[in-house]
Amino acid sequence: MSGKDVHSELQADVAAVGRLDGVPTILSVICKVTGMGFAAVARVTDTHWVACAVRDDIQFGLQPGGGLDLDSTICSEIYANGEPVVLDEVATDPDFCTHHTPARYGFQSYISMPIYWRSGEFFGTLCAIDPRPANLKNDEIISMFRVFADLIGYELDGHQRLARSEAGLL
Repeated sequence: MSGKDVHSELQADVAAVGRLDGVPTILSVICKVTGMGFAAVARVTDTHWVACAVRDDIQFGLQPGGGLDLDSTICSEIYANGEPVVLDEVATDPDFCTHHTPARYGFQSYISMPIYWRSGEFFGTLCAIDPRPANLKNDEIISMFRVFADLIGYELDGHQRLARSEAGLL
């Protein structure tokens, strides 16, 4: 696939998430419940990280359609292994206290849950960050993220199937 095709596909994914009416509410609830200042839905591929929807109360600076260098994110690891990452306080976490991502972006708390299409294909992540530590490693927060990530994946899938049906492709 050419660079132009990849860019068009990524922008179509950003637009698709933008059409999901519940996403702004999900991001707002995440920030309110966790106390974190930044939450996003990101499209993550083997080469790209692109913000699809953003709630930014800490002036992190990303807008929908904006990207990060994939290797500068923890999402590259989530893409590779399909497992969520939950960090209450980076400074005290033995696996991430020396990781380049928190230092680069200045956060102490982080949570990221994979989002999958109904087919099981990886779409991206539902994530949140904050420069302050947060109490994230508990069943309620992790379950909330898992449910929200599943809802986003199912809704994306439903919108995609409806569009194909309307176009006569199903």
